[in-house]
Amino acid sequence: MPIEETNWNDELSRSIIDRPRYKKETDDMQYSQIAARILGAGFDETAYMSTLYSISQPPHVYILSETLDKSMTPDRFQSVQRIYHIIQNEPSLSVNRFVAFLDGERLLPKYAKDPEFNRLVRSALIDVLQLFQSNHSGAFGHPEFRRVFLDLIKWTWNHLDHWMKDLDLEQDIPHVVWYGDASKSQVYFLYYLLLLGMDVVLIHPEGKDDFKDIDPENKHTVVIQYPSKMKMQPFPKEEPKQQGTVAYRASKEIEQVLNHEGSSFYKPWQFREHLPVSVTLKTTYDEIFLLAKEPSFIRPGFSVRDGEVKIPALFAKVSGVSKNRKEYWENMQRLRTQKSTLTIKQFPYMKEKKANNRFHYQHALGERNRLDPEKIVKSNWWQYDHLHDGLQKSIASAISRVCEDPKMEKLPGETDEDVQLFLFTHSMSMPEEILQLLQTFDYSQEVPKLILYNNEKNGQLSRADAAILLLLNEFGLDLILYNPPGLNDLELFINKKYFDHHLLEDMVFDMPFDHYKKESSILSGFISKFLNGRK
Repeated sequence: MPIEETNWNDELSRSIIDRPRYKKETDDMQYSQIAARILGAGFDETAYMSTLYSISQPPHVYILSETLDKSMTPDRFQSVQRIYHIIQNEPSLSVNRFVAFLDGERLLPKYAKDPEFNRLVRSALIDVLQLFQSNHSGAFGHPEFRRVFLDLIKWTWNHLDHWMKDLDLEQDIPHVVWYGDASKSQVYFLYYLLLLGMDVVLIHPEGKDDFKDIDPENKHTVVIQYPSKMKMQPFPKEEPKQQGTVAYRASKEIEQVLNHEGSSFYKPWQFREHLPVSVTLKTTYDEIFLLAKEPSFIRPGFSVRDGEVKIPALFAKVSGVSKNRKEYWENMQRLRTQKSTLTIKQFPYMKEKKANNRFHYQHALGERNRLDPEKIVKSNWWQYDHLHDGLQKSIASAISRVCEDPKMEKLPGETDEDVQLFLFTHSMSMPEEILQLLQTFDYSQEVPKLILYNNEKNGQLSRADAAILLLLNEFGLDLILYNPPGLNDLELFINKKYFDHHLLEDMVFDMPFDHYKKESSILSGFISKFLNGRK
C-alpha cells in the first residue's frame, strides 16, 4: 500500500475492511498491509510526539515496544530446552524438520477455526529461520541463535496467540508498532509478524535503522525518512499539551535547510552527537601554519554523512630548526596561542601502565572481534561517564578504531593482540587537560591542538605518549611535535607513514623551550639601543 510521511499514521489506524483494495471471497481475502520503517522526526517535536500518541489510541494497535512480555511458563521452557538439545546433537538439522519438532513439542499455537492461518504460522517461521541461517555462519550453532529461538517462542505465545484469540482476521489484523531500538530477537519477531500479514511499523526518531539487515533492499517494508532527527524520548502516555506555532515550524524548517549535514552553514554544536573521524592531511611545512588556523569545515576533505564528521587533521613532526630563528619561534607561538591548544614540554607525558585489562578488553568485544563502543560505554570500568553522552560515544568509537587497526610498532615478541591491549589500556586514562580539549571541540569549527616540544634534554617521549597521540589523531585533533636536534622519538613507536615529517635546515642541540624568550629579549634590547643611539 503506498504510504508517505504525511499519511502513514492515518492508514495505520484504519481497519483492513476500511482500506482500499479490501476484498473478501469464499476462499480468499485481500487487503492492504502497512509495513514501514519511519526514520527521524519532523520539524515540530511536539507535533511528532502527538502523532505517536494518536496512533496508540485506535483499537487493535499494539505498541509492542512498550508492552513486550518476556515471561515463559516452566513447562514450555523445558520443551524449548529439549529442542535445543536436539539441535546440538544434530548440527545439520534442516529448518523443516526443526519446525516439525516444534509442532511435536506443542510449541506452536493451533487455531481450530482457521487451519489456513495454522499453515501460515509454520511456513512464515520457516522463512524467518532460513533468513537467520543465511545471515549467520553456523546457522543453529551460532551463539545468538538460542536467544532468538527462545524469544520467538516466548513472544508467539505471549502476544501473537492473544491477538489471534481477540480478533476476527476477516475484519481486522493486529497493527504492531515498535518504537526505538530493537534487539536481534525483537527484529526477527517483527519480521515474523510481517510475514504473517500483520501491520508492522518501526519508528526511530534518531534515524537508527535496526531492520536494515533484515530487509536491506526494502522489499518487505517502505522506508519513510523524515527531514530531521530527534533525541529518543519515552513513548508518550498522554497527549502533549503544547503545540508548535506556524512560525515555530517555519523556523525549524529554515534551520534544517541551512544546517543539514550537507550544508556549509553550521550552527554551534550541531554535530555534538555525531562521531568524529580523522582524515590525516599530508602537507608541506608552510601549510601547517596556514591550515592550523582554519576551522575544520574550511579544510580540504571535511564532510558530514550518516552521523559521522570527517575532520581533516594535522599529524606532523618538525625535525631541526630553520635558519630564520625568529620565524621558527613565531610560527610555533602562533600555534600555541590559538584557542584550545595544549603545549607539552616535559616527557614522558604519560606513564606506562602495567594493569592487565585483558578481561575488560574481551568483555567489550562485539561482532567481527571488534570493540563495541556501546559495550565500552556501559561497562563499570568506563572512566569517562561524567562526559556528555555524545562525547563518550565518540571516545569509545575512537578507541575501537585505534585498536582495530593498530598503527603502533610491535616490540620484540609482541603479538597484534598485545599491541591492541596496550592501546586500549592507555586510552582508558587520559589526563583531565586532554579531556578538556575534547570537550571544547565543536567538530565543524576550530580544531584543538597538541604542541609537543622535545629537545631530548627534557625527558624522553614514551610509548604511552605515542598511544595517546594515536588516539587523539583518530579523534581528529591537530598534533605537531617539534624536535630541534632531529632525533628519533615518534619513529620508535609509530610507523613514519602515519605522520608528516618535515626536516628543517639546522640540527640544534640543548635549545630550551624558553630560548625564544631570550632571543626575543636580545633582539628587543638591540633595537632599543639602536633607536636610542639615533636620538
